[in-house]
Amino acid sequence: MDYQPKYRPEAESRFFRDGRAMRLPPEGTVARGELREDEAFHTGKADGQYAAQAPVKWDESLLARGRERFQIFCTPCHGQTGEGRGIVVARGYPVAGDLTSERLRQLPDGQLFETMSKGLRNMPALGVQVPVEDRWAVVSWIRVLQRSQHATLDDVPADRRDRVEPEAP
Repeated sequence: MDYQPKYRPEAESRFFRDGRAMRLPPEGTVARGELREDEAFHTGKADGQYAAQAPVKWDESLLARGRERFQIFCTPCHGQTGEGRGIVVARGYPVAGDLTSERLRQLPDGQLFETMSKGLRNMPALGVQVPVEDRWAVVSWIRVLQRSQHATLDDVPADRRDRVEPEAP
């Protein structure tokens, strides 16, 4: 058993009719850990439509992860508040989209996810660099930024409204 014959990658084989030692996997085979059963989770779409809500549970750890990933991957272009004036804009890169704009606040979560995954215009595709879970976390953080930039007094819990300073004229 110590000296069994074996084939090296790309080696020729006289055993198989096609002469190749490397075999193609059977049709329909899915690599371990690569099954993508939840279409909305992996693509941001379900039945061809963007997912209105992120298919993940929102909690404090998701938001913390989203903030961390946003600061790493998004702030250079979009800035800390998401308004599109990051540090690279000061260096001559085109102004990034304002993530807090009314138009982007109306987009479904799945469309934000797909834009991050595939890129759009000057925005590079981050699907290769950022895992699926982290992209959904970033979507959640973008929603937090959008809410924070357009909050009203009604968004403040009633028992804490006395702490809010009135807006200057």
